[in-house]
Amino acid sequence: MSVKVFIDGSSGTTGLRIADRLAARPEIQLLSISAQGRKDVTERAKVINSADLAFLCLPDAASKEVMPLLRPDVKVLDTSTAFRTDAAWDYGFPELEGQKEKIRNSCRVAVPGCYASGFISIARPLVELGLAPADYPFSCTGISGYSGGGKKMIADYESEQRPAQGKLDAPKSYGLGLGHKHLPEMKAVSGLAHTPMFVPVVCDYYSGMQVLVPLDLKLAGTTAPAVAEGLAAYYKDAATVKVHALNEALPENGLYSNAMAGTDRMELYLNVNAAGDQMMLVSLFDNLGKGSSGAAVQCMNLMLGLEETKGLE
Repeated sequence: MSVKVFIDGSSGTTGLRIADRLAARPEIQLLSISAQGRKDVTERAKVINSADLAFLCLPDAASKEVMPLLRPDVKVLDTSTAFRTDAAWDYGFPELEGQKEKIRNSCRVAVPGCYASGFISIARPLVELGLAPADYPFSCTGISGYSGGGKKMIADYESEQRPAQGKLDAPKSYGLGLGHKHLPEMKAVSGLAHTPMFVPVVCDYYSGMQVLVPLDLKLAGTTAPAVAEGLAAYYKDAATVKVHALNEALPENGLYSNAMAGTDRMELYLNVNAAGDQMMLVSLFDNLGKGSSGAAVQCMNLMLGLEETKGLE
């Protein structure tokens, strides 16, 4: 079987990684467009309409611009934030309850944001299973490599002119106005009554991410064993998500954020304090893998009726 696929925006970080992955797959025929055509929304739409499936690896505005020009039966995977909370689109996290079948039968799938993937992997099951109420005051911290910031940030960190012992050597917190672009999907997909409080941090390494979600067990009205058992059962058949045992010994007495770099998997760590009233839940993955291109390819496989993990690392 030959499947025609087009990547609109293949020069960006996510688009390039998707293109590299698909180039090695003989069943995929990658369609191309001229440099001039990439600047013309009508030309882009023509190529997408000739494909079986297209990835939109574009800014929000460019994704919204081309969508009205597309056939309704062309399968589209959008990697921007444009449609992640749009009811007409399916959310591209197959491990969530009932989501795999929706993606299989969908022509419009929004690929999750990287930080959002980590938070939702924890918060959504907690709320869905009744292990935390929808109005629980969730908060989280996300730590990422600089590749998540795109070409400009990568160029800044890897520049030969970068000063020795400069500011880029240190972790940088940002989004301190509590208005990060991933927050709408974090709230909506997790089924929360309130927007979570979220602080992202970028560090001087290329890729890999961890999202840390603290849980006050008394306030949530649950126990650590119940949370551990619930999450293990929720993800027991998951293709790319692994749940570690409660208080499992951590490698090197902690978690390095780049430990999952180069993979398309996600691992959840669950730790409870000695008093048994507080937990720290951590989602560890690659922001370029399960956090972007890996998730996109996983969804593509499902939409095309292929093996879910085909081509994943």
